[in-house]
Amino acid sequence: MRRIMKPAAGLAAALAVLCQMAELQAADAVKIGVLTDMSSVYSDFGGQGSVVAAELAIEDAGGKVLGQPVGLVSADHQNKADIGVTAALKWFDDEGVQALFDVSNSGISLALQDVIMKRDKIAVFSGANNKSLTGDRCTTNGLIWGYDGYALAKGNVEGIFKSNPGSSWFFLTVDYASGHGLEGDTISVIEKMGGSVKGTVRFPLGTTDFSSFLLQAQASGADVVALVAGGADVRNMIKQADEFGIAQAGQRIAPLFFTVNDIQGLGLEATKGMPVVADFYWDQTDGTRAFAERFKARHGKVPTDVQATVYSSVLHYLKAVEAAGTTGTQAVLAKMKAMPVNDFMTDGATIRADGRLMRDMYYFEVKSPAESTYPLDYLAQKTTIPGAEAYRPAAESDCPLLKP
Repeated sequence: MRRIMKPAAGLAAALAVLCQMAELQAADAVKIGVLTDMSSVYSDFGGQGSVVAAELAIEDAGGKVLGQPVGLVSADHQNKADIGVTAALKWFDDEGVQALFDVSNSGISLALQDVIMKRDKIAVFSGANNKSLTGDRCTTNGLIWGYDGYALAKGNVEGIFKSNPGSSWFFLTVDYASGHGLEGDTISVIEKMGGSVKGTVRFPLGTTDFSSFLLQAQASGADVVALVAGGADVRNMIKQADEFGIAQAGQRIAPLFFTVNDIQGLGLEATKGMPVVADFYWDQTDGTRAFAERFKARHGKVPTDVQATVYSSVLHYLKAVEAAGTTGTQAVLAKMKAMPVNDFMTDGATIRADGRLMRDMYYFEVKSPAESTYPLDYLAQKTTIPGAEAYRPAAESDCPLLKP
């Protein structure tokens, strides 16, 4: 009997070792998720393009980290917090996802701040601009990789005031957390710089008829009509504002969040002179042009700033996992925060304690048809806003992580 048991015991020991090795390999396998709007008003500047951006980042990391292939999943949150949170929990609890990216919706991002702390996971937000993300709802595990409301507000107002100092403003604002926050930040900057606000109106996400709101803006006589929305909403507003002749009558149309895809859809004649504040434009440098060419070959369009920051954040995360030698959340976060961010659009930027990546921002204006000399030649860069100046000062933040 003893002779039979020895091989059995050896087999059991071998199986135990194999199981342990499998567990270690599973623990070190990297899996990330892109949670974005695939089907609604913001799908054009995030959506499937954000998935493509993540794929390119994985390719540039070599396709493997810690010797394991990098897994990628994606989901459409439909701009609904319950759907977004449910998808994230399924990824974290059932599918082994360690980090999620994009989100592009402030309400969902704020809800996820609680989820990632409870599950000890990582979220890197692009396209969510509510000040609470790096303010009173900041977390150690949530990072903000792209623009935020303060940066958009400061960049737009300071840029416009160079040609319209002391101007008066009227706001058309989407009625949810992101819109309210961006409106408030912008009004604060306007008032600090000696301007005034003649009124505000709010509309539901996905509105198609803006005529009554635009007529109020026109009647206000404000120098600047600020459009606090994105995606299909802002494009519809600009189309209808053009039909009303608002810009032709002397009021300046200022979409506070505007992308190359929006300009392409509307045309230069309808958008010429409009401000654009962004952390990326495809035609800035040889590096941005090379990335845009790769991205366009895969996706059919040049990348938006949201999509570019998804690439940047995924690549930095994968570098941090490799440097940490583990997928463990706290070890990876420590490396992400210790390592400067370097890629085609980022030069040595660092992450502040509130999760804010202190990258440069840029103020552009849309070219006229006569100024545009080749396809997709849409923007003229006017100003670089250094990262140290672009975002809300730490002393003004409500984030407990920035307190002494």
